[in-house]
Amino acid sequence: MTLRLYDTATRTVRDFVPLVAGHASIYYCGATVQGAPHIGHLRSGLNFDILRRWLSHRGYDVTMVRNITDIDDKIIAKAAEGNRPWWAHAAIYEQAFRDGYRTLGCLPPTVEPRATGHVPEMITLMQRLIEAGHAYAVAGDVYFDVRSFPRYGELSGQRIDEMLPAGDSVGDSRKRDPRDFALWKAAKPGEPSWPTPWGDGRPGWHLECSAMAGKYLGPEFDIHGGGLDLIFPHHENELAQSVAAGGRFARYWLHNGWVTMAGEKMSKSLGNTVGISAMAEQWRPVELRYYLGAAHYRSAIEYSPEALKEASVAYAKIENFVRRAVELVGQPDEPVELPESFVGAMDDDLGVPQALAIIHNTRRHGSIGLNRGDKDVVRTTLALVLAMTSVLNLNPLDWQRTAAAGSEAALTSTVDRLVRLALQQRQDARSRKDYAASDAIRDALAEAGVLVEDTPEGPRWTVAPTTHSPEAHRDR
Repeated sequence: MTLRLYDTATRTVRDFVPLVAGHASIYYCGATVQGAPHIGHLRSGLNFDILRRWLSHRGYDVTMVRNITDIDDKIIAKAAEGNRPWWAHAAIYEQAFRDGYRTLGCLPPTVEPRATGHVPEMITLMQRLIEAGHAYAVAGDVYFDVRSFPRYGELSGQRIDEMLPAGDSVGDSRKRDPRDFALWKAAKPGEPSWPTPWGDGRPGWHLECSAMAGKYLGPEFDIHGGGLDLIFPHHENELAQSVAAGGRFARYWLHNGWVTMAGEKMSKSLGNTVGISAMAEQWRPVELRYYLGAAHYRSAIEYSPEALKEASVAYAKIENFVRRAVELVGQPDEPVELPESFVGAMDDDLGVPQALAIIHNTRRHGSIGLNRGDKDVVRTTLALVLAMTSVLNLNPLDWQRTAAAGSEAALTSTVDRLVRLALQQRQDARSRKDYAASDAIRDALAEAGVLVEDTPEGPRWTVAPTTHSPEAHRDR
């Protein structure tokens, strides 16, 4: 069996033949860190996490690049509203996105470059385009000449004459064609800027991805991806500028569907978003992963609490079977091969819905074995269910271990905060020479098994032996 993927550029399902045998290189567009992530943002990361895991299972050494756009008009505007530097605003939401991906069980990318860290590569790319006659500078701005590239519109299936003006600089009379798009934007008062041969300014959105993909994956690589909304203009412009500069760029283009609400794409501008942090308070992360990953990556997901409930119930059936099976026969000693039907489903353009149906069919067969007390059937089906769910990072045992580790870490953090609060109260008591209160706090900590050591840098605490006597450590 051969992995086949739907390629947006050719509008066909194609056999995946990597540029380098045994290796797979992926670039997909990550976050523009202007605000907190919602589930529509993170669906893309989850879909490409599934792709990455399946490629790894199929034996490929995968290099995954996920960029961060840490400068744009909205970041600058929102940072100003919050009265903080643009880079500080971007850093807050960069971490929020990273936390969101981790919550959903996504593997970290091989590299996660920031746009502002790659200005030298952007300058080099613009220089090549200008020298080749595909770009031009006007008063500090640099534009790509879409008429100079006959293939422009190929990815999105559009004709240049039918396109609207580029949205990044509508009405700019200095452009040769209203559809020419900005590679570089001249500095404006009060905005961040970087020096270039054409004047100070900041990067256009499209330029940064071509520069970063080229730096980490080279002039040609295997897969470029992102949401459907990125096909035009973002990916169309990336393709044009990269190929015009002499590269071949992506061999396959993959695009995931939207998360919608009442038929509309989930978007901050429409006010119809559902934040990942709010959802994680109502649903377990594994249930969110199941919900967002269960649909085919190219299809839309219509958000509703009812749909999430259905996903939760479906996953609970897998969990319950695994729990009962492990209680009866224990955990499998050795990994097993995946069923051919499961492999076939995943090889068919990542057919996760079909793969999940196979998992549930296997689980139902195992449940019959449980009811009959047939250990052989239970042992076999348990091993298969665990193997299949592991590929999708839905293995209940793995998520139980993750939850246990998280609970332990949260407990440690809570204890640390409580002890530090008590130490601050003790210090306050000492400052006002209330040694009785200070001793009482220290004695209470000692009785709870907390040993306090006063150092020049302040008090430190450790877990003390249960035989520790507080009498030796009076504060007078």
